[in-house]
Formats: sequence, C-alpha cells, structure tokens
Amino acid sequence: MGELNKITVVGASLAGLRAVQALRREGFEGEVTLVGAETHVPYNRPPLSKGVLRGDDDVTLPGAEELGDQWLRGRQAVRLDTRNRTVTLDDGAELGYDGLVIASGARPRRLDGVHTLRTIDDALALRAELESGHEHVLIIGGGFIGGEVASTARQLGRKVTLVDSAPYPMHTGLGEEASRWLAAHHERNGVELITDVRVAAVESGQVRLSDGRTIAADLVVGGMGVVPNTEWLDGSGLAVDDGVVCEPTLFATSSTDIVAAGDVARWPHGLFGGEMVRIEHWSNANEQGAVAARNLLAGAENAEPFLDVPNFATHVHGARIQTAGLPHLADSASIAAGTPEEDRFAVAFTRAGVLVGAVAVNSPKDLIKLKRAVTARETA
Repeated sequence: MGELNKITVVGASLAGLRAVQALRREGFEGEVTLVGAETHVPYNRPPLSKGVLRGDDDVTLPGAEELGDQWLRGRQAVRLDTRNRTVTLDDGAELGYDGLVIASGARPRRLDGVHTLRTIDDALALRAELESGHEHVLIIGGGFIGGEVASTARQLGRKVTLVDSAPYPMHTGLGEEASRWLAAHHERNGVELITDVRVAAVESGQVRLSDGRTIAADLVVGGMGVVPNTEWLDGSGLAVDDGVVCEPTLFATSSTDIVAAGDVARWPHGLFGGEMVRIEHWSNANEQGAVAARNLLAGAENAEPFLDVPNFATHVHGARIQTAGLPHLADSASIAAGTPEEDRFAVAFTRAGVLVGAVAVNSPKDLIKLKRAVTARETA
C-alpha cells in the first residue's frame, strides 16, 4: 500500500471515534474524514437502557469534543468502490481515501409495533412512552438490552413481562447455571417471565406468541439482537458474512488499505483457536477502534493481531453480571467461587480442559482472576 494521506472513517460511534483519536495520537497528519449517520455528537450507549430511561441525560463520551471540522453528521455511506478508493454518501458526494476504517456498527432487528433501543432518540422516545402512563411493559428478548429495560421499568413501578425464546434469559452467553439464576432473579424482582417461546406478531396492543397465546400490553419493547450495517458494501468485493470478514489484524480479508472495528467486524480470534467472532459490547468497540487505526498506519505486513479477551458487564435489578472470554465455546462449566443461592458466584468455562470463558454474579474480583486465566490459556 502507498503512503497514507487521506483516511476516511465510516461510523461515528465509539469504534469510529476511538479510531480517529488513535490516528491523531499516533501522529498521522493527513486528512481524516469521519462519516456519522446520526446528527448528535458521539455519545455513550450503555446509559440509554438505564439512566436515560429514568431521566438522566448524561451520555457524554470522553473524546467526542476533540472532533475537528472534517466530521460529516447525518450522512450515511451507501457504496464502496475499492478499485477507485471512494465512498459514496447518501447525498451523492464521493469521498476518496488512501485508508478506510469501517465502523458502521449494527442496527436492531425490528418488528412492527415494537420499540427498539439503540440510539439516544430511541431512548428518549421510549422514556416519553414510559412517562405517559403505560402500566404494562412487555419486552421481547432477555439479552442485556431486554434485561436492563426490564430492570429499569420495574424501578419505575411498571408491570413487566419478559418473553425469551431460550429456556432462560441470556442462556447462550451465561451458560446454564448463571442464566437459571438470572431467570429466578427476574422473577424475584416482579418480572413475569415467559420462556421457550417466540413472539409471532404484535397487533393492536396484543402480543401473539408462537404457541398461540396472546398477551395484552400497553408498551412493547424489543431486544431481539442486531444486524451488522454492511449493505453499503454490496458489490465492493469485500467478504461479508455476519459482518465484515477480517484477518486477525482487523484488515478486511484480501485488503491492505481497509480495516474494520466494532459491532460490524468479524475476525478469527487467536486466543480461541481462530474461532470467528463478532463482538457487540462497549469494551470491544473501545479497544478495537484504536487497534484497527494503529494497524492501518503500520500496514498489513506489520500489523498485530487483535487478541483482547471479550468482556461485558450489565446491571439487572441491582445485581452486577459480568462475562469474560467466550463461554458459549465451552464443553464444560463449573462453579469457581460462591454459590447461586447466596447471589454471589463465578463460573469457569472450559473447552478440552482449557479455560475459554467466565461469568460472575456480584463477584468482580473472581471475574478478574478468571479473565487473567483465560488470557493465559490456563487449564482447569
């Protein structure tokens, strides 16, 4: 690849912001253009399902104030031409680049009649609905967004029903023991839990389930996962499969001038036998945006693989739940500290005897120890 004079970053959320910061921190003096679909200054998403719904509007993301004039708000990339190195925007403008950072993120899966929660505008709209007097909130999906909204709605005194297609909420990510505890924790905190069933349709204040039941609900909120924003890459020649397929160094496969980071990036993780992963959590976007930018500057031949151990934390009804590694890869799991009965415990996950993941409930010190062991690929 030739000399880098102009770098375009598509996506102005956390990963894109961290990429821009890293470029400047590393001494890149060329032109940097950041393209953001939203009109807001980049903000912190984790508070959206918690503090913002309760009336706290602080979503400040440190570093956002550093953005210069080359920041295009309210603009979306619609096409990438890798041969001519141009990104076309929704208003027809074309941006040239010597290097490109793809950080276009993901969007929620949607269902007619259902509120989703991804942006500050989504959160403010949902808050207005909660404040308007709806007494019964039905939530589709018990993942971290669904769980946090359920927790917040209960704090606000609302009746909450949580529908999840798995046997227990967050079953894949937390494993059997912790997800069973989470189900009981929801119920102890007044959430009506309906599991092992899907939502078929939402119509006129009624939610129809796949088993034929219908439930009346004033307000329906969906936490049904996300879809990577990759449509604008159709025809570009880049490999796209549940995200932008990357090398271990975050360079897009077969490219020497394009990297990807955040929710849209899918890469073979070297700590887990090259397992292809796409991580949707805050800490991954925070670190990956910076590493992708540094690798772009270093060049494909000198780039380093991204080996950070994924980690995630959520608060549900006052309990702190944390994960590290990839628990879903495990063939065995065991309690490493505490017990579910005392609402403080940690679970170690192993594959072929090697630690691959950890889950901790109200046990942050144990999570730290287990995360170190996952990083060191210790045997159990």
